[in-house]
Amino acid sequence: MTEPLEVTLTTGPAANGGSCVARHDGRVVFVRHALPGETVRARIVGDHGKYWHADTVEVIEPSADRVAPICPIAGVDGAGCCDMAFAAPEALRRLKGFVVANQLLRLGGYRWLDEEQATAEPVGDCGATGWRTRVRLHTSTDGRLGFHRYHSTEVVTEVGCAQLPAGMLDGLDEQTWPQGAQVHVALDDDGVRHVVQSGPRIRRRAATQVVEGNYEALQRVGHRTWRVPVTGFWQAHRDAAQTYSRLVTGCAQLKPGMTAWDLYGGAGIFAAVLAEAVGDTGRVVSVDTSRGSSRAARAALADMGWVSVVTDSVRRALTAQRQRADVAVLDPPRSGAGREVIELLAAAGVPRIIHIGCEAAAFARDVGLYLGHGYTVEQVRVFDSFPLTHHVESVAVLTR
Repeated sequence: MTEPLEVTLTTGPAANGGSCVARHDGRVVFVRHALPGETVRARIVGDHGKYWHADTVEVIEPSADRVAPICPIAGVDGAGCCDMAFAAPEALRRLKGFVVANQLLRLGGYRWLDEEQATAEPVGDCGATGWRTRVRLHTSTDGRLGFHRYHSTEVVTEVGCAQLPAGMLDGLDEQTWPQGAQVHVALDDDGVRHVVQSGPRIRRRAATQVVEGNYEALQRVGHRTWRVPVTGFWQAHRDAAQTYSRLVTGCAQLKPGMTAWDLYGGAGIFAAVLAEAVGDTGRVVSVDTSRGSSRAARAALADMGWVSVVTDSVRRALTAQRQRADVAVLDPPRSGAGREVIELLAAAGVPRIIHIGCEAAAFARDVGLYLGHGYTVEQVRVFDSFPLTHHVESVAVLTR
């Protein structure tokens, strides 16, 4: 059968990754830029044998949850920044909850909620726009700034993304930048803008240059201050670090003298609240592979002598630990913690785990691995930490 260029489809439920599931002549089609229950004309953009990928090019019968695009530069032929900007924010939170519940059941073997009852919680009070405080921009062949198209290296040279606060990129799009450079922009907690250019690579080395402000941005959580590299990791949503810190504080149930592990700990946001809970008679070990994040953690937590900051892989650090933790907090990358790390945690006999995941399928697989080692799920929370996108942050508290 010859692959058709365009087909008319009626979409079914939301799938992980921002698509909806449809069928054409018995074949599954994952349709982007569509909502459940819509009739759309879609362009086939990928043939994977048993299934296709498609982009919506015309909405024939729209969902009641469809709105005029909230981000002016995103869309089928636009930037890939806000891939769900056509969905009403409240409806999008329901879709995210549905996807997490579905992935937990299918991949993790755990029924959280009925899919129709699940929803993601908003983070903070800034709404769906203006929430991002850090962004990485790319450069076109003619030296202009922009965002990549979805799953593409092509740069859309428009910077008016709805995720960004007003004025965050003022003047930067008027400059000419070296081809192949990346431009990192951060608004710190004093409202100061920092701009750092990394690359292009010259003689196998990528130069880094501070264009405005400083290389490190000031960030605050509670009464504590961090100075984090602009090119390093910090929660993108302006209210996420505070939200997650409060959550970890409440869920950890630590007492003075206990031991806690902060794995994939970054700059030590969770290590700080864990250390406050166990006090100077306790112990906290924070582990991350990033030297820059580890430096930031050591500086921010220098007054807490019972915190050890380890720059290494989580797997190697766990293998080296001789004292069991009472609680482990994990915030792994999108690929998740995986089988080996979870086996090490189970073998160490950690009785309480707080697992944070930023990709629904990886999160669900990890939860299933914990269940296989005799853990039970105490609670699951899902946060809309990335409004206007399909991305979601999920938290599971597990005990054994």
